[in-house]
Amino acid sequence: MNETIVCAVGNVATRPVYRDLASGPSARFRLAVTSRYWDREKSEWTDGHTNFFTVWANRQLAVNVGASLDVGDPVIVQGRLKVRSDIREGQNWTSADLDAVAIGHDLARGTSAFRRASKPEMGMAGSATRPEPNWETPPGGSDPAVVQQEPEPAAVA
Repeated sequence: MNETIVCAVGNVATRPVYRDLASGPSARFRLAVTSRYWDREKSEWTDGHTNFFTVWANRQLAVNVGASLDVGDPVIVQGRLKVRSDIREGQNWTSADLDAVAIGHDLARGTSAFRRASKPEMGMAGSATRPEPNWETPPGGSDPAVVQQEPEPAAVA
């Protein structure tokens, strides 16, 4: 299947709108992407044209968008580009949507604190509990992350 996957770097332009739908959680927001260029005459960086995209997020990504993003946040969005044309009140309208696969804060322009989303409790059928690993340093001071290898058998001469 041919799809156009893009990566857009910009700022959240509108407050994310979160909705619980029959198909699962959904969120959308507008992304402003402004090109910048070096103006030789002024010897300074200048803002170019601003493109606006409607970003759509579904399922767990939508939940995380609703909890993490606010207007003005610098973000990076990767997703499928969908350009739509429509005629409204006799005028041609064109919009560009991004069906997001991944969204994150742009760490080139600030810091962020990552928190893993809690997983919903699974029933007894889906629970495969694993014991907590022992992170203590064993006697002798060897690193527990180092896998102990069995010695190779001595070569017969």
